[in-house]
Amino acid sequence: MIRILLVDDHPVVRMGLRGMLDAEPDLTVIGEASDGAEGAELALRERPDIVLMDLRMPDADGVEATGRILAADRDIKVMVLTTYESDRDILRAIEAGASGYLLKDASPAELADAVRAAARGETVLAPSVASTLVRQVRSPAPPALSARETEVLKLVAAGHTNADIGKRLFISEATVKTHLLRVFNKLDVADRTAAVTTAMRHGLL
Repeated sequence: MIRILLVDDHPVVRMGLRGMLDAEPDLTVIGEASDGAEGAELALRERPDIVLMDLRMPDADGVEATGRILAADRDIKVMVLTTYESDRDILRAIEAGASGYLLKDASPAELADAVRAAARGETVLAPSVASTLVRQVRSPAPPALSARETEVLKLVAAGHTNADIGKRLFISEATVKTHLLRVFNKLDVADRTAAVTTAMRHGLL
């Protein structure tokens, strides 16, 4: 029998999940929690096989709760079950150690099979989530700018000349040019305008 803990701040959702899972002969819901903090506490007390974890909840979200649980007991499998599939949500959950990431539009059969797979130690991902992760892996990571380089580029974006930037930051104009050359190199661009637009595209400004 696979023992499951439900963590979701919506009582109706928990009720529906309990009904679906308890209908399976090899699955049983052993508890419910309405927020991340309560979920982590209950998981570490009851030691379920699987925690079905919502993401966005009060008093510690699903990612924070997942981290707390797995830091204390790596044998507990945490599977995210949420309506959200943004890149940031997915990556945060996987980085926290979640064994799977499913969306709430999964069918009862898909959910039950996913719980069984997670209990066997497999990673379970909704197709759209898997596609997002593949895209993230294939896309090069955005370049990292130093705090000073970012500061200089923000002033460039605001329309300041190198001389103006030097005065504002109390550095020489030559130093400003050096910072900009490093920025150009990191962003693989040749001029100020391209540097600003590329940095904005990568979310660096």
